[in-house]
Amino acid sequence: MYVFAELWQMNRTWVFQGRGVPLQPQTMLLDEGHQRLYVGAKNALFSLNLDRVSAHYRQITWGSTEFQIEECIMKGREKPECANYIKVLQQYNQTHLLVCGTGAFNPICALVRVGHKGQETMFAFEEESVMSGKGRCPYDPNSSSMSTMCRGELYIGLYTDYWENDGALCRLNNNTFTRTERNDRQQLNEPKFVGSAVIPDNGDRDDDKVYFFFTERETDGEGVNRGVLTRIGRMCANDQGGQRMLVNRWSSFLKTRLICSVPGPNGIDTHFDDLEDVFVLTKKDEKNPEIFGLFSTTSTVFKGYAVCMYHMEDIRAGFNGPFAYRERLEHHWTPYEGRVPYPRPGSCASKVNGGGFSSSKEFPDEVLRFVRSHPVMYRPVLPRHHRPILLQTEPGRRKLTQIAVDRVQAQDGHYHVLYIGTDDSVVLKVITIYNKDTDTIEEVLLEELQIFKLLWGDPKVFLGQLRDIVPPAFPGPSLGLLLVGRAWNTFRGRRPGGIQATSADSSR
Repeated sequence: MYVFAELWQMNRTWVFQGRGVPLQPQTMLLDEGHQRLYVGAKNALFSLNLDRVSAHYRQITWGSTEFQIEECIMKGREKPECANYIKVLQQYNQTHLLVCGTGAFNPICALVRVGHKGQETMFAFEEESVMSGKGRCPYDPNSSSMSTMCRGELYIGLYTDYWENDGALCRLNNNTFTRTERNDRQQLNEPKFVGSAVIPDNGDRDDDKVYFFFTERETDGEGVNRGVLTRIGRMCANDQGGQRMLVNRWSSFLKTRLICSVPGPNGIDTHFDDLEDVFVLTKKDEKNPEIFGLFSTTSTVFKGYAVCMYHMEDIRAGFNGPFAYRERLEHHWTPYEGRVPYPRPGSCASKVNGGGFSSSKEFPDEVLRFVRSHPVMYRPVLPRHHRPILLQTEPGRRKLTQIAVDRVQAQDGHYHVLYIGTDDSVVLKVITIYNKDTDTIEEVLLEELQIFKLLWGDPKVFLGQLRDIVPPAFPGPSLGLLLVGRAWNTFRGRRPGGIQATSADSSR
């Protein structure tokens, strides 16, 4: 294992701890055009230099007021929670970032000017842009959320209320707010939000889809939760909701199960049902990225982790297959065999689909009624090769928390390099090789990188993809990875940690 001291001596690591500010990073955004890494932290935003994260950095302090903190404490929250934790950090347009924080349990958003590409480094908070963050940012700094930006619109999965009773998938722009139905457990049932991406189906931008990756509870006929399932949800990026029904609600939302399991004897598989992280590996063909999911078991007896890979053709086949139907909650799901209205529920108002509708507001009411009552697809999405590409069934006390993936070309073809982050600040660097002749997958552990080793706090690891940027001190391929560690213990008043960037050469 490479430990911190060795990485430092090899000039493969740089540390940024923040001067006088409890860092506690919550989210990151890579800006290749400006060669900067933006970090959303507790009461602060940072713009870091990709060459050296500790040099020439910019900082914006954005904390909650004393009145907001006092009000938060009076509502029963602990003081460490009553701060502005930056949870949403997205590229709003070519010159601005959209930034949202918890605001001491009163979410708030604003724009930050970063200027045009090629200009002198700019990082300025625009006071006049401050707006409510409700529906854009969770209240609780520990709440799960996921977001992505597309054409100036924010797509986000979050709990929209103070008590975290209303989990929703939303889209926000300057004029409209579209979301899943409230209190509809067919759509979402106690979701944990993990990841999201906008992926085109074809050359018609009106046919682009938004994909959300999340887990949710499965219930029986008595309304009792039976277990956790991983879902992939989909809706049209141009969905405007309905005209008379489903107003400001998704008219194209569908979901299906994402399976990651190991085939067992007598047809009894071992399932990894809890999605911990997801990574979308883009390729030259932007319509067909590869999806990698890091899963864990939900059993209290057996604890294990698995990585499964999915292809878009299998995901699309699931959404284009039969709808699921059950007469009562206690019944099993079966394929829906009745008449499916036109246009097919879940499809977009686009030229590819015939061009008969210019907007979802023109869809017939029977289409909207159908999609509201049949949001679940019958056919689940199975992983490539019908099994995990990486399996850890004896992780000990170590928890696998995050994943990033690189695709490397070799003389005998290409292979994937997996970077798995753990809760004890180790990054596992693994390659997977599929053997067609034996229909087996071999995994080889190349390195263990001790990214952050501190004597206090609960260390965790952030992984983010870095394209076409290689730190000068470490020559490597054009597609590298940026590994950033974080370490702190928020609610015990201990010393906060910092950020550490480590270059990782996938070709080694």
